[in-house]
Amino acid sequence: MTQLETLSQFLDTANTQFQVYDLGRRVANIDPVLFSQIEALNTPYPYPIQGHAQFAIVFWREDQPPFIWFLKLPLDERGLLSPAQRSQFIKMILEALGRDPTKALTDEEQERYANHPFSFKPSQEKLALFNALVKKQLSQQASAQFEYAAQYFAQLDETQAQSDNWQQLGLQGIADVCVRLDKFDHDKHINASFSFAPLEVQAAVCQCLEHVTISNSLAETIFDKLSAADIEHKHIYLRALSSQPELTQKAIKQLVNFQQLDENLLITIAARSWIALKDDATRKLYLEVLANQPQNFFNQVFADIVAIPSLRESLLLDLRSTDRSATLSSAIGGLFRAVSQ
Repeated sequence: MTQLETLSQFLDTANTQFQVYDLGRRVANIDPVLFSQIEALNTPYPYPIQGHAQFAIVFWREDQPPFIWFLKLPLDERGLLSPAQRSQFIKMILEALGRDPTKALTDEEQERYANHPFSFKPSQEKLALFNALVKKQLSQQASAQFEYAAQYFAQLDETQAQSDNWQQLGLQGIADVCVRLDKFDHDKHINASFSFAPLEVQAAVCQCLEHVTISNSLAETIFDKLSAADIEHKHIYLRALSSQPELTQKAIKQLVNFQQLDENLLITIAARSWIALKDDATRKLYLEVLANQPQNFFNQVFADIVAIPSLRESLLLDLRSTDRSATLSSAIGGLFRAVSQ
């Protein structure tokens, strides 16, 4: 019998179809070819967070409801999956399920299996967006909260905004609307909602928008809200621009000019808007502000973003650049000292 070395092999031999979603930084579909390369240890995991890959595998057979695994597997210093832990998980699966991942389990087996060391629980916002995205991609009906949320945004005006109807909104319903922005004028309604909706609703919408690609028109509206927002609320809107790196770069420059790029916003950029840091000028601004924070904070954030494969080479070059301030040079020196201890 063929030895199963990867999750893809296991699911293929079980005659299931499957999709993979990153749940570490943004909820995003991972291309099957890319995932195969990741599992073959030929490509680093593209969205590492705190030294791990956090992802979901959704798999199903024809005419069966899908099954879901939420997995958190460690990465090595190159960003590759650690094969020992992956093999340990596959061995555990084979012991529990044999070669049939859709096998029914007893209550005792389910409890034991659910608490395995490689599982994790996504945040409420990511879980809502993930559920909405999976249902859409598998052509399943949206949640029971979808209809109310769609009606709320379609009918929202200044009068309704002053009522307490928004308190009946569920995050899952908002997520269902946000993954369907290209349907039924949802994009137009969400765009208009930023003129009337309470801050709580705007924050929930932005939590969902950070995981989807938004239109230029909606992005411009959110950028204007970001520009006008109080400093303690700017991160709400900045995270929603994560699919629009050019506007994010513009926002970062604006925040730096007004000396508003605080620790909260620095973390938001690292966690959600790292794509904007591919731009050399933007990354330089970011690092200079980051260097003015406490040394431990600088070390933690730099370690987080330098682990992202698409940023790693540029950031390592930044470490050796002579075109930097004395403050950044000092922070980099502190980083090296911390690493060498």
